[in-house]
Amino acid sequence: MPADTASDPAGTQRLDKWLWAARFFKTRPLAVEAINGGKVQVDGQRVKPGRAVRPGTRLTIHKGELEWQVEVQGIAKQRRPAAEAALLYTEDEASRRKRQELVRERREAGHAPAPEHGRPTKRDRRRIGEFTGRGR
Repeated sequence: MPADTASDPAGTQRLDKWLWAARFFKTRPLAVEAINGGKVQVDGQRVKPGRAVRPGTRLTIHKGELEWQVEVQGIAKQRRPAAEAALLYTEDEASRRKRQELVRERREAGHAPAPEHGRPTKRDRRRIGEFTGRGR
């Protein structure tokens, strides 16, 4: 493992920090929210964000329709590029196949990713005006 990802003396790290460093979540608050919402389990148990993880710990991570079953392989002091973050865990082969199959099915069915919620487009504003009777 690279020198930058050396583990701390105890060989453990907070779960929320590890999920962020392994790039499962973009920010630590998002990781904390997922953990508190029961979307992340350690060895099949709901846990708190401060739970210590060490190499060998098994995690189940749910994000939307996708699910990862991974085993922690390393601890990172800081967030690194995705290629290095992928070295922090190994995913079960069954989990990987299931996730890839789901993505392939969605792609073939023509399901685009959910649009980002934000301001309505010009077309949306016109349709809202027609519906509410204000767009005359």
